[in-house]
Amino acid sequence: MPRWQATSPLAAGTTTRREDCPQKVKEAKAFVASHGYNTRIAFLADMQLASGKNRLFVCDLDGDSILQAGLVAHGSGNKTFSLNPVFSNTDGSGCSSLGRYRIGQPYAGRFGLAYTLYGLDKTNDQALRRHVVLHAYDCVPEAETDPYPICNSLGCAMVSPGFLQKLRPVIDGSPRPLLLWIFD
Repeated sequence: MPRWQATSPLAAGTTTRREDCPQKVKEAKAFVASHGYNTRIAFLADMQLASGKNRLFVCDLDGDSILQAGLVAHGSGNKTFSLNPVFSNTDGSGCSSLGRYRIGQPYAGRFGLAYTLYGLDKTNDQALRRHVVLHAYDCVPEAETDPYPICNSLGCAMVSPGFLQKLRPVIDGSPRPLLLWIFD
């Protein structure tokens, strides 16, 4: 049985695990091995968890454990605020898209450091066209706020500035592409 548990000070004490996360790790392992991705590290975002809880996990696929965890915003669906995520792959929807992404190259974007995301499934294959990326924004807190929700994005995987700085060496130092899997 996998050890789906926190193994770093950042993730220690997190209470955001769900029973199906180990299954996602198993599926992620199979995907990365067969597609030439980093087979040790993958990012999983569990959008069923409340936005005020850590729900973006840097997973050690070899040790079946969480290396880091942080908050990630979901799309507002072009509303002022959406408590629960609504998913769409439609251009201009302002929604998050479920599915697997390849994390691409860093660039300086509207909100500073950002990473291009390439959607790998029919549910997110418009990510590049929609400008859905991984970036930081200061409205995302550094620590859990549950039961209070966090701000929304317009579909991007938006994290806190501090969390992106922790993700940066993982992404930039990866010898192979990294998988980001957003699921519900």
